[in-house]
Amino acid sequence: MDPQELRRRFETLTTAHLADACIRARIPVRCAPAAVHAVVPGSRLAGRVSTARHVGSVDIFLEAFEGGAPGDVLVVDNGGRLDEACVGDLVVLEAQAAGLAGIVIWGLHRDTADIRAIGLPVFSLGAIPTGPLSLDARPDVALESARVGDWTVSREDVVLGDDDGVLFVPTARAADIFTLAESIRDTERRQAEQIRAGVSLRSQVQFDTYLARRRQTPSLSFREHLREVGGAIEE
Repeated sequence: MDPQELRRRFETLTTAHLADACIRARIPVRCAPAAVHAVVPGSRLAGRVSTARHVGSVDIFLEAFEGGAPGDVLVVDNGGRLDEACVGDLVVLEAQAAGLAGIVIWGLHRDTADIRAIGLPVFSLGAIPTGPLSLDARPDVALESARVGDWTVSREDVVLGDDDGVLFVPTARAADIFTLAESIRDTERRQAEQIRAGVSLRSQVQFDTYLARRRQTPSLSFREHLREVGGAIEE
């Protein structure tokens, strides 16, 4: 998917829909740790991953912008450090001027008020006043990949972010995952409408039938039952 189509299709989805789609497609669900959240609640971002491993200097970000493309999302790896900020308002302004769709930081930011005023979506572990505390040797892969929690991501991935958090999806599977997510979204919307109309979720998913079947076959899982009746509440 090109950047415009990616953003257009994500407008009507959530990262929860896409995470469920990954489960259904048997693709690892690669979420940033739950502590990574938007500086401005309600922010959303979607774009190809552009990576930078921070070692104490802003030049790595400027080089990433030089090699990036409009619509990319800068994913900054600062090792999850909680003793220093690695991104401030000038980097966010430069990212916006370069046409980036947002920034995800495995670490901290600063200049919170200015970042909020700039308006570019930024997700991080939080804020601290101090900037980089040391300058370390730059690894050869500094612009090739980034670590976010348990996951290593690269330009072969797209990143999605909203109020539920941040999710990484392989670019090669993105179209299929989005199609599955849209199907899950539509099913859940129908289920919600029926609940509001007085039809319980238990009735919709034939929960009494599931309980009866489980008595006969204890190994039967609820997910197996949901797949048979077209439910989507777990995946």
